[in-house]
Amino acid sequence: MNAAYAEICRRVSAAAAAAGHPARLLAVSKTKPATAIRDLAALGQRAFGENYVQEALTKQHELATLDPALTDLEWHFIGPLQSNKCREVALHFDWLQSLDRGKLIEPLNRFRADGKMPLNVLIQVNIDAESSKSGCAPDEVPRLAELVAAAAHLRLRGLMAIPQPSADPARRHAAFARMQALYAATKSTFPQMDTLSMGMSEDFESAIAAGATLVRIGSALFGARA
Repeated sequence: MNAAYAEICRRVSAAAAAAGHPARLLAVSKTKPATAIRDLAALGQRAFGENYVQEALTKQHELATLDPALTDLEWHFIGPLQSNKCREVALHFDWLQSLDRGKLIEPLNRFRADGKMPLNVLIQVNIDAESSKSGCAPDEVPRLAELVAAAAHLRLRGLMAIPQPSADPARRHAAFARMQALYAATKSTFPQMDTLSMGMSEDFESAIAAGATLVRIGSALFGARA
């Protein structure tokens, strides 16, 4: 894992330098054991993404036992969020990358405990209009952004997308370009936004070139999913 992590960090840094803007690495640790997160954290990685609430909470508990000093990890929820999981996400995560409908905003804001930093929120956009994929339509972004920005315990940070897989690099690049344009348009109204999350193991360099500031990488770091 040491060599894989070093190589991914090198490639992210090189792509960001070529694009002329910073980009961060989110290690997608879904289906991977707490020990794998601990080992990657020992190499310096701090931001981890999980798709399932209960799996993530179990890992957080296990990590507290494995290494009680490991208290500075940054947890991102990146999967589809059900209404009945808003409380757990609000209390136990630092970021929600998959906000896609307005009815989630009130419970997330209510359950985020007073005294905690606001929950960082990205609006997930279904940029290719896939019927099987979560995310709002692009034209719904301004309304959702306004609602998130108005919530006292939430912090609007930007947008997230998972473009439709394609063997054609031009098609993927077109989706990234549409997301970058939507991000720029939304940021003109909400200048506090600073994060565009897109790109995964197979295409993160192209995503960074198109404007991504956060890339979500799992298999290239941890190996194939269990």
